[in-house]
Amino acid sequence: MKISGAWITQPGTQALCATLERAGHKALFVGGCVRNAVLGVPVTDIDLATDATPETVSALAETAGFRAIPTGVDHGTVTVIADGIAHEVTTFRRDLATDGRHATVAYTGDIAADAARRDFTMNALYADRNGSVIDPIGGLPDLLARQVRFVGNPEARITEDYLRILRFFRFHAHFGDPSAGIDAEGLAACATLSAGIETLSKERIGAEMRKLLAADDPAPAVASMAAAGVLAHVLPGADTRALAPLVDLEPPGRAHWLCRLAVLGGENVAEALRLSRAEATRLAKIREMIGATHGPAPIGFLFGAALGQDALLARAAVLESPLPADWQDELARGAAMTFPVRAADLIDQYQGPALGARLSELKNRWLASDLRLTRAQLLA
Repeated sequence: MKISGAWITQPGTQALCATLERAGHKALFVGGCVRNAVLGVPVTDIDLATDATPETVSALAETAGFRAIPTGVDHGTVTVIADGIAHEVTTFRRDLATDGRHATVAYTGDIAADAARRDFTMNALYADRNGSVIDPIGGLPDLLARQVRFVGNPEARITEDYLRILRFFRFHAHFGDPSAGIDAEGLAACATLSAGIETLSKERIGAEMRKLLAADDPAPAVASMAAAGVLAHVLPGADTRALAPLVDLEPPGRAHWLCRLAVLGGENVAEALRLSRAEATRLAKIREMIGATHGPAPIGFLFGAALGQDALLARAAVLESPLPADWQDELARGAAMTFPVRAADLIDQYQGPALGARLSELKNRWLASDLRLTRAQLLA
């Protein structure tokens, strides 16, 4: 099989490969770029594998006029900027020891050994600079069948890095065939070793959950996480029942991982996933509106069109209630409106705390009227 695409023929990319090859080294595309090219989905990152050491890669790159950055040199990775494009160049490696979070590696010239330490068979594919695919461990059939399977023994791969449990579900959500179901052997290993997730940093867990929930339809994968006991280690108290309805309700092109997180619920979510302050605030507002009685227009006024849409979708999914036929128009109406009463309208009758209380009372009346009451009616 051969892969193609504008990303592989870029002059800088081809020049970098040629630089390594002229020095007698291998230069092979690997991992996500090969996987995505085979599936015909966009390639966003370019990873290269080589038998050259990081020091050699840096020296050759700089001699050729490229910029070499030692972004992960302790693990064998150098980022090479060629024609403004970043390439992660990693030396072939084999594992010496692991502790479930980090691995001690040794460099190798053996591509099969490098492939054997990767997580999933669909990520253990390589391609030369002409696009010819190299498949050391037979991962291509799995990729074409859209079957996410661990390389070798699933439990061995997981104990090398427990984050692979979450990656297993994330990759299934993005690349798996829903009709074929999730790999049973991999699922069993994730269930057995799920407690290892608690050894991971919250930042790593949060990053994986963001990516998982951003899939077109993460509901089947998240349901499998819950069934295997994995979700309980990530988000204690989470409930998956509203996730599939939410995905069904989402308008085309409007999928927000944070809204999906809101309907899952759970305890101390912001802390468990290390959400930013802005993310935590947005999450709290969505969850607050799930139990509110305001219609689409007041929600649009209170939260704006984007956040208001998330709140309405989340409420409909959790409460299993239909959205009004005109909910998007009403949301936009509310988002465009301004409360018609100002403090100056009341200053002759109210001062200090009394003025604030009267404004609040009138705003609540206005919201309860579906934003229909006019200034004159409110002041009458």
